[in-house]
Amino acid sequence: MSRIIHLIVGARPNFMKMAPLFRAFEKHNDKFIPRLIHTGQHYDERMSKFFFEDLMMPKPHKYLGVGSGSHGEQTARIMERYEAILLEERPDLVLVAGDVNSTVACALDAVKLHIPVGHVEAGLRSFDRGMPEEINRLVTDAISDYLFTPSLDGNENLLHEGVAEEKIHFVGNIMIDSLTNFLPQIEASAILQQHCLEVGEYALITLHRPSNVDNQQSLEMIAGAFEEISSRVKLIFPIHPRTVKNIAKFGLEERFSRISNLFLTEPVGYYDFIRLERDASFVLTDSGGLQEETTWFGVPCLTLRENTERPITVTEGTNQLVKLDKDAIIELASEILDGKRKPGKIPNLWDGKTADRIVSIFS
Repeated sequence: MSRIIHLIVGARPNFMKMAPLFRAFEKHNDKFIPRLIHTGQHYDERMSKFFFEDLMMPKPHKYLGVGSGSHGEQTARIMERYEAILLEERPDLVLVAGDVNSTVACALDAVKLHIPVGHVEAGLRSFDRGMPEEINRLVTDAISDYLFTPSLDGNENLLHEGVAEEKIHFVGNIMIDSLTNFLPQIEASAILQQHCLEVGEYALITLHRPSNVDNQQSLEMIAGAFEEISSRVKLIFPIHPRTVKNIAKFGLEERFSRISNLFLTEPVGYYDFIRLERDASFVLTDSGGLQEETTWFGVPCLTLRENTERPITVTEGTNQLVKLDKDAIIELASEILDGKRKPGKIPNLWDGKTADRIVSIFS
Protein backbone atom coordinates (compact mmCIF):
# COMPACT_ATOMS: atom_id res chain seq x y z
CA MET A 1 0.00 0.00 0.00
CA SER A 2 1.29 3.47 -0.90
CA ARG A 3 2.28 5.68 2.00
CA ILE A 4 0.90 9.23 2.30
CA ILE A 5 3.66 11.80 2.82
CA HIS A 6 2.82 15.34 3.90
CA LEU A 7 5.35 17.93 2.70
CA ILE A 8 4.93 21.16 4.66
CA VAL A 9 5.51 24.54 3.04
CA GLY A 10 4.80 27.86 4.65
CA ALA A 11 7.47 30.39 3.78
CA ARG A 12 9.27 30.84 0.46
CA PRO A 13 12.52 29.11 1.54
CA ASN A 14 10.42 25.98 2.14
CA PHE A 15 9.36 25.94 -1.51
CA MET A 16 12.94 25.44 -2.75
CA LYS A 17 13.41 22.60 -0.27
CA MET A 18 10.15 20.75 -0.84
CA ALA A 19 9.89 21.05 -4.63
CA PRO A 20 12.72 18.56 -5.30
CA LEU A 21 11.41 16.25 -2.58
CA PHE A 22 7.94 16.23 -4.13
CA ARG A 23 9.42 15.25 -7.50
CA ALA A 24 11.62 12.59 -5.92
CA PHE A 25 8.67 10.96 -4.15
CA GLU A 26 6.57 11.16 -7.32
CA LYS A 27 9.17 9.04 -9.14
CA HIS A 28 8.14 6.21 -6.80
CA ASN A 29 4.37 6.59 -7.12
CA ASP A 30 3.89 2.88 -6.48
CA LYS A 31 5.19 3.45 -2.94
CA PHE A 32 4.36 7.05 -2.01
CA ILE A 33 1.57 9.61 -2.31
CA PRO A 34 3.22 13.01 -1.69
CA ARG A 35 0.90 15.85 -0.70
CA LEU A 36 1.83 19.51 -0.35
CA ILE A 37 0.37 21.26 2.68
CA HIS A 38 0.71 25.06 2.45
CA THR A 39 0.18 26.84 5.76
CA GLY A 40 0.01 30.29 4.18
CA GLN A 41 2.61 31.73 6.57
CA HIS A 42 3.95 33.75 3.63
CA TYR A 43 0.79 34.99 2.05
CA ASP A 44 2.01 37.65 -0.40
CA GLU A 45 0.40 36.36 -3.60
CA ARG A 46 2.93 37.88 -5.97
CA MET A 47 6.00 36.53 -4.18
CA SER A 48 4.54 33.08 -3.47
CA LYS A 49 3.01 32.65 -6.93
CA PHE A 50 6.33 33.35 -8.64
CA PHE A 51 8.10 30.67 -6.68
CA PHE A 52 5.36 28.04 -7.01
CA GLU A 53 5.25 28.50 -10.78
CA ASP A 54 9.01 28.64 -11.32
CA LEU A 55 9.63 25.57 -9.17
CA MET A 56 6.87 23.72 -11.05
CA MET A 57 5.08 22.80 -7.85
CA PRO A 58 1.50 21.52 -8.06
CA LYS A 59 -1.40 23.28 -6.41
CA PRO A 60 -1.23 22.48 -2.67
CA HIS A 61 -3.38 19.60 -1.51
CA LYS A 62 -4.45 21.77 1.44
CA TYR A 63 -4.05 25.49 2.05
CA LEU A 64 -4.40 26.67 5.66
CA GLY A 65 -4.35 30.43 4.99
CA VAL A 66 -2.96 31.42 8.39
CA GLY A 67 -1.53 34.81 7.31
CA SER A 68 0.48 37.13 9.53
CA GLY A 69 0.48 37.66 13.28
CA SER A 70 2.79 37.42 16.27
CA HIS A 71 4.87 34.27 16.62
CA GLY A 72 2.40 32.88 19.15
CA GLU A 73 -0.68 33.74 17.11
CA GLN A 74 0.72 32.36 13.89
CA THR A 75 2.02 29.15 15.45
CA ALA A 76 -1.27 28.54 17.24
CA ARG A 77 -3.34 29.05 14.08
CA ILE A 78 -1.14 26.66 12.13
CA MET A 79 -1.40 24.00 14.85
CA GLU A 80 -5.17 24.33 15.12
CA ARG A 81 -5.75 24.09 11.36
CA TYR A 82 -3.17 21.43 10.59
CA GLU A 83 -4.29 19.16 13.42
CA ALA A 84 -7.71 18.87 11.77
CA ILE A 85 -6.06 17.72 8.52
CA LEU A 86 -3.92 15.18 10.35
CA LEU A 87 -6.94 13.73 12.11
CA GLU A 88 -8.77 13.47 8.79
CA GLU A 89 -5.96 12.00 6.67
CA ARG A 90 -3.58 10.25 9.10
CA PRO A 91 -0.49 10.46 6.84
CA ASP A 92 2.32 7.96 7.29
CA LEU A 93 5.00 10.64 7.49
CA VAL A 94 5.25 14.43 7.87
CA LEU A 95 8.28 16.20 6.43
CA VAL A 96 9.10 19.74 7.55
CA ALA A 97 12.01 21.92 6.46
CA GLY A 98 14.05 24.79 7.80
CA ASP A 99 13.22 26.91 10.81
CA VAL A 100 10.03 28.92 10.27
CA ASN A 101 6.91 28.83 12.47
CA SER A 102 5.24 26.37 10.08
CA THR A 103 8.12 23.95 10.66
CA VAL A 104 7.80 23.69 14.42
CA ALA A 105 3.98 23.97 14.50
CA CYS A 106 3.35 21.10 12.08
CA ALA A 107 6.04 18.95 13.68
CA LEU A 108 4.42 19.40 17.11
CA ASP A 109 1.00 18.50 15.74
CA ALA A 110 2.26 15.32 14.10
CA VAL A 111 4.36 14.12 17.04
CA LYS A 112 1.46 14.53 19.47
CA LEU A 113 -0.63 12.31 17.19
CA HIS A 114 2.21 9.73 17.01
CA ILE A 115 2.90 10.40 13.32
CA PRO A 116 6.59 10.18 12.37
CA VAL A 117 8.31 13.48 11.52
CA GLY A 118 11.36 14.13 9.37
CA HIS A 119 13.24 17.44 9.57
CA VAL A 120 15.01 18.52 6.39
CA GLU A 121 17.92 20.86 7.13
CA ALA A 122 18.34 19.59 10.68
CA GLY A 123 21.18 20.35 13.06
CA LEU A 124 21.89 23.93 12.01
CA ARG A 125 22.67 26.24 14.93
CA SER A 126 23.45 29.93 15.31
CA PHE A 127 23.77 29.47 19.11
CA ASP A 128 21.75 32.68 19.47
CA ARG A 129 18.51 32.03 21.32
CA GLY A 130 17.49 35.61 20.74
CA MET A 131 16.55 34.52 17.22
CA PRO A 132 13.06 32.94 16.97
CA GLU A 133 14.38 30.67 14.22
CA GLU A 134 16.92 29.14 16.62
CA ILE A 135 14.13 28.14 19.01
CA ASN A 136 12.21 26.60 16.10
CA ARG A 137 15.30 24.62 15.05
CA LEU A 138 15.99 23.32 18.55
CA VAL A 139 12.41 22.24 19.22
CA THR A 140 11.91 20.62 15.81
CA ASP A 141 15.13 18.63 16.06
CA ALA A 142 14.31 17.50 19.59
CA ILE A 143 10.98 15.93 18.56
CA SER A 144 11.74 14.63 15.04
CA ASP A 145 12.25 10.97 14.20
CA TYR A 146 14.43 11.57 11.13
CA LEU A 147 17.04 14.33 11.05
CA PHE A 148 18.41 15.16 7.60
CA THR A 149 21.51 17.32 7.87
CA PRO A 150 22.98 19.47 5.06
CA SER A 151 26.53 19.49 6.46
CA LEU A 152 28.53 17.54 9.02
CA ASP A 153 28.52 20.32 11.60
CA GLY A 154 24.78 19.57 11.85
CA ASN A 155 25.57 15.98 12.83
CA GLU A 156 28.01 17.21 15.48
CA ASN A 157 25.47 19.63 16.94
CA LEU A 158 22.78 16.96 17.20
CA LEU A 159 25.10 14.39 18.78
CA HIS A 160 26.26 17.01 21.29
CA GLU A 161 22.58 17.62 22.18
CA GLY A 162 22.07 13.92 22.87
CA VAL A 163 20.20 12.92 19.71
CA ALA A 164 20.50 9.20 18.96
CA GLU A 165 22.97 8.61 16.13
CA GLU A 166 20.58 6.34 14.22
CA LYS A 167 18.14 9.24 13.77
CA ILE A 168 20.74 11.41 12.00
CA HIS A 169 21.25 11.21 8.24
CA PHE A 170 23.82 13.36 6.43
CA VAL A 171 22.16 13.87 3.05
CA GLY A 172 23.53 17.19 1.78
CA ASN A 173 21.95 20.53 0.95
CA ILE A 174 18.52 20.26 -0.66
CA MET A 175 18.54 23.94 -1.68
CA ILE A 176 21.15 22.99 -4.26
CA ASP A 177 18.75 20.42 -5.76
CA SER A 178 16.42 23.19 -6.93
CA LEU A 179 19.30 25.32 -8.12
CA THR A 180 20.90 22.59 -10.26
CA ASN A 181 17.56 21.33 -11.56
CA PHE A 182 16.68 24.71 -13.08
CA LEU A 183 20.08 25.86 -14.38
CA PRO A 184 18.83 26.01 -18.02
CA GLN A 185 15.89 28.25 -17.03
CA ILE A 186 18.18 30.40 -14.88
CA GLU A 187 20.57 30.78 -17.81
CA ALA A 188 17.67 31.80 -20.07
CA SER A 189 16.49 34.56 -17.72
CA ALA A 190 16.45 38.03 -19.29
CA ILE A 191 16.52 39.87 -15.97
CA LEU A 192 19.95 41.44 -16.59
CA GLN A 193 18.87 42.92 -19.92
CA GLN A 194 15.62 44.18 -18.38
CA HIS A 195 17.58 46.21 -15.82
CA CYS A 196 20.51 47.11 -18.09
CA LEU A 197 22.97 45.14 -15.96
CA GLU A 198 26.28 43.60 -17.01
CA VAL A 199 27.73 40.44 -15.50
CA GLY A 200 29.92 41.32 -12.50
CA GLU A 201 29.09 45.01 -12.75
CA TYR A 202 26.47 45.21 -9.97
CA ALA A 203 25.86 44.02 -6.41
CA LEU A 204 22.67 42.27 -5.28
CA ILE A 205 20.98 43.32 -2.03
CA THR A 206 18.35 41.45 0.02
CA LEU A 207 17.44 42.60 3.52
CA HIS A 208 14.33 41.72 5.51
CA ARG A 209 15.23 40.61 9.05
CA PRO A 210 13.73 42.66 11.91
CA SER A 211 17.17 43.33 13.39
CA ASN A 212 18.10 45.18 10.18
CA VAL A 213 14.89 46.77 8.90
CA ASP A 214 12.56 47.28 11.88
CA ASN A 215 14.67 50.03 13.42
CA GLN A 216 15.07 53.54 12.00
CA GLN A 217 18.70 53.89 13.06
CA SER A 218 19.57 50.58 11.39
CA LEU A 219 17.89 51.55 8.12
CA GLU A 220 19.63 54.95 8.15
CA MET A 221 22.97 53.21 8.67
CA ILE A 222 22.25 50.86 5.76
CA ALA A 223 21.27 53.81 3.56
CA GLY A 224 24.57 55.51 4.45
CA ALA A 225 26.50 52.41 3.40
CA PHE A 226 24.55 52.23 0.12
CA GLU A 227 25.35 55.89 -0.62
CA GLU A 228 29.07 55.15 -0.41
CA ILE A 229 29.12 51.76 -2.16
CA SER A 230 26.87 52.92 -5.02
CA SER A 231 29.55 55.41 -6.08
CA ARG A 232 31.55 52.37 -7.25
CA VAL A 233 28.97 49.81 -8.35
CA LYS A 234 25.27 49.55 -9.22
CA LEU A 235 23.10 48.14 -6.45
CA ILE A 236 20.04 46.08 -7.40
CA PHE A 237 17.62 45.56 -4.50
CA PRO A 238 14.50 43.38 -5.03
CA ILE A 239 12.84 44.75 -1.95
CA HIS A 240 10.84 42.73 0.58
CA PRO A 241 7.37 44.07 1.54
CA ARG A 242 8.50 44.36 5.18
CA THR A 243 11.42 46.57 4.18
CA VAL A 244 9.24 48.74 1.93
CA LYS A 245 6.80 49.27 4.80
CA ASN A 246 9.51 50.31 7.24
CA ILE A 247 11.28 52.66 4.83
CA ALA A 248 7.93 54.47 4.52
CA LYS A 249 7.22 54.24 8.26
CA PHE A 250 10.50 55.97 9.15
CA GLY A 251 10.20 58.61 6.43
CA LEU A 252 13.25 57.37 4.52
CA GLU A 253 11.71 57.06 1.07
CA GLU A 254 13.30 60.25 -0.24
CA ARG A 255 16.75 59.33 1.10
CA PHE A 256 16.70 55.92 -0.59
CA SER A 257 15.31 57.39 -3.83
CA ARG A 258 18.18 59.93 -3.97
CA ILE A 259 20.79 57.17 -4.21
CA SER A 260 21.28 57.40 -7.96
CA ASN A 261 22.95 54.01 -8.47
CA LEU A 262 20.51 52.08 -6.24
CA PHE A 263 17.69 50.34 -8.09
CA LEU A 264 14.75 49.16 -5.98
CA THR A 265 12.62 46.57 -7.75
CA GLU A 266 9.56 44.48 -7.03
CA PRO A 267 10.28 40.94 -5.82
CA VAL A 268 11.27 38.72 -8.74
CA GLY A 269 10.75 35.04 -9.55
CA TYR A 270 13.12 32.20 -8.70
CA TYR A 271 14.89 31.97 -12.09
CA ASP A 272 15.41 35.74 -12.29
CA PHE A 273 16.60 35.99 -8.72
CA ILE A 274 19.14 33.19 -9.01
CA ARG A 275 20.43 34.73 -12.26
CA LEU A 276 20.92 38.05 -10.45
CA GLU A 277 22.70 36.23 -7.65
CA ARG A 278 24.95 34.17 -9.92
CA ASP A 279 26.22 37.13 -11.96
CA ALA A 280 26.65 39.70 -9.17
CA SER A 281 30.03 41.07 -8.15
CA PHE A 282 28.91 40.34 -4.60
CA VAL A 283 25.74 39.83 -2.55
CA LEU A 284 24.78 41.69 0.63
CA THR A 285 22.06 39.81 2.48
CA ASP A 286 20.60 38.73 5.81
CA SER A 287 19.01 35.59 4.33
CA GLY A 288 20.03 32.04 5.14
CA GLY A 289 19.62 30.43 1.73
CA LEU A 290 21.65 33.04 -0.13
CA GLN A 291 24.70 32.20 1.96
CA GLU A 292 24.50 28.66 0.56
CA GLU A 293 23.67 29.55 -3.05
CA THR A 294 26.48 32.10 -3.32
CA THR A 295 28.90 29.52 -1.90
CA TRP A 296 27.85 27.08 -4.63
CA PHE A 297 28.32 29.73 -7.34
CA GLY A 298 31.56 31.05 -5.86
CA VAL A 299 30.09 34.57 -5.50
CA PRO A 300 31.31 36.69 -2.54
CA CYS A 301 28.59 37.08 0.08
CA LEU A 302 28.40 39.59 2.93
CA THR A 303 25.85 38.49 5.52
CA LEU A 304 24.57 41.37 7.64
CA ARG A 305 24.23 39.38 10.85
CA GLU A 306 26.16 38.78 14.06
CA ASN A 307 26.07 35.01 13.56
CA THR A 308 24.95 32.33 11.15
CA GLU A 309 23.41 28.89 11.51
CA ARG A 310 25.30 27.97 8.34
CA PRO A 311 28.93 28.30 9.47
CA ILE A 312 30.15 26.00 6.70
CA THR A 313 29.46 28.86 4.26
CA VAL A 314 32.07 30.86 6.20
CA THR A 315 34.63 28.10 6.93
CA GLU A 316 34.46 26.51 3.46
CA GLY A 317 32.41 28.89 1.32
CA THR A 318 32.49 32.48 0.12
CA ASN A 319 30.45 33.98 2.96
CA GLN A 320 31.63 36.62 5.44
CA LEU A 321 29.69 37.95 8.40
CA VAL A 322 29.52 41.72 8.69
CA LYS A 323 28.12 43.63 11.64
CA LEU A 324 25.47 46.29 11.28
CA ASP A 325 27.95 49.14 11.00
CA LYS A 326 28.25 51.53 8.08
CA ASP A 327 32.05 51.56 8.00
CA ALA A 328 32.31 47.77 8.31
CA ILE A 329 29.92 47.23 5.41
CA ILE A 330 31.73 49.75 3.21
CA GLU A 331 35.16 48.30 4.07
CA LEU A 332 34.28 44.70 3.17
CA ALA A 333 32.39 45.72 0.02
CA SER A 334 35.36 47.85 -1.06
CA GLU A 335 37.76 44.95 -0.55
CA ILE A 336 35.68 42.76 -2.86
CA LEU A 337 35.45 45.51 -5.48
CA ASP A 338 39.24 45.91 -5.24
CA GLY A 339 39.64 42.24 -6.16
CA LYS A 340 40.22 40.80 -2.67
CA ARG A 341 37.69 37.99 -3.02
CA LYS A 342 37.43 35.35 -0.32
CA PRO A 343 38.21 31.94 -1.86
CA GLY A 344 35.74 29.15 -1.25
CA LYS A 345 34.79 25.62 -2.21
CA ILE A 346 31.54 23.69 -2.55
CA PRO A 347 30.88 21.59 0.58
CA ASN A 348 30.47 17.82 0.44
CA LEU A 349 27.15 16.46 -0.94
CA TRP A 350 25.98 19.84 -2.25
CA ASP A 351 25.47 18.05 -5.54
CA GLY A 352 21.78 18.27 -6.42
CA LYS A 353 20.96 14.71 -5.28
CA THR A 354 19.82 15.31 -1.71
CA ALA A 355 16.11 14.64 -2.35
CA ASP A 356 16.91 11.24 -3.85
CA ARG A 357 19.03 10.35 -0.83
CA ILE A 358 16.17 11.27 1.52
CA VAL A 359 13.60 9.25 -0.44
CA SER A 360 15.93 6.24 -0.53
CA ILE A 361 15.84 6.10 3.27
CA PHE A 362 12.09 5.39 3.11
CA SER A 363 12.12 3.13 0.03
